[in-house]
Amino acid sequence: MVFELKNIYKDYLQGKEAVPVLKNISLAVEDGEYVAIMGPSGSGKSTLMNIIGCLDKQTKGSFVFDGADIMSCSDKQLSSIRNDKIGFVFQNFNLLPRQTALDNVELPLLYAGVSKRQRREKAKEALRRVGLEDRMNFKPTQLSGGQKQRVAIARAIVNKPKLLLADEPTGALDTRSGEQVMELFKELNDDGVTVVMITHEPEIARCAKRVMYIRDGELHSGEFAAGSRANAVAKEETAPAAEKVQEEAAVTKDIPAEEKPRTGPKTMTDIHRDLDDILNRKLPELKFSDGSDIERKGDKI
Repeated sequence: MVFELKNIYKDYLQGKEAVPVLKNISLAVEDGEYVAIMGPSGSGKSTLMNIIGCLDKQTKGSFVFDGADIMSCSDKQLSSIRNDKIGFVFQNFNLLPRQTALDNVELPLLYAGVSKRQRREKAKEALRRVGLEDRMNFKPTQLSGGQKQRVAIARAIVNKPKLLLADEPTGALDTRSGEQVMELFKELNDDGVTVVMITHEPEIARCAKRVMYIRDGELHSGEFAAGSRANAVAKEETAPAAEKVQEEAAVTKDIPAEEKPRTGPKTMTDIHRDLDDILNRKLPELKFSDGSDIERKGDKI
C-alpha cells in the first residue's frame, strides 16, 4: 500500500466561518497503480493533491502514507517524505532557469545529502530514461515545452520515489508533446512506478488504469462510457450554452427576414440600404461586428 485516505475532510476558514472543500473522501492506492483524479475547476482536486503530496494536512480523517500517520508527522518529517518518497510533476515544470537539465534533476539528491559523484550518475540515468541524454547540459530556455516536462519527470523519479504525483502534466503542452509525456508515464508505470495524476481532461484521464472523479469536494468512481457520471457532468456544463442558442433562435424565428440582425459580411444590397438611410437623413442602428445592437449586447454582458 502506497497510501490510504479514510473519511478525509478539509475546511478553510473564511473569517470565522468554516468553508468545506473536501467531504468524506476515501481512497487507497496500491503499489504499481496508475490512478487519475479528474474534476473541473473548483472541484477540490488541487486541495486533494496537496494533501496526498503532504503539502497540507486534512481537517479530520485518517491519512497513512507508506506506513506513516501524516496527521501526527512534524514539518521536518513531512519534508523528508516529500523529498524521499514523492516525485512531483507540475503543469509549469518549476525548473530553475539558470541551471542545466542535469543540475535540475540533481536537486532532490542534493537535498537528500547524496555525494556529488552519485548525484551525477543518478541524474544522468534519469535523463537517459526520459530520452534526454543529448540535452543534459541545456538550460530550460533552450528546451521545448515537452522537453522541459521530461526534465521535470526525470527530477521526479531520480530518487526512486514511492509515488509519482502529477498535477495537470500536459496542461502547458501542445497535443503532440502531451501524447509523448503520457506515453512516458505509461512506460514508467509498466516498470512499476506508482502514478497518481490530477487532470480536468477526459482524454488524459483515460490513459490511467483507474479513474476517480471529484466534484463539489466529493470523490466518485469515474467511467467514461455513455451515460456515466463524467459524461453527465459534461452535459450539465454545456447545457446552459445550448439552451441560450435555442432561446435566441426562438426569439428570432418569427421576425421578418428584413428585421433580423445580419451577422455575416454585408452584401451590396445592405450597402445600398445604408446609403439610402444616410441620404434620407436616417441614421442606421449602431451595431457590433456580430450584427447585434448595443442594447442586445448589453443584455448578453
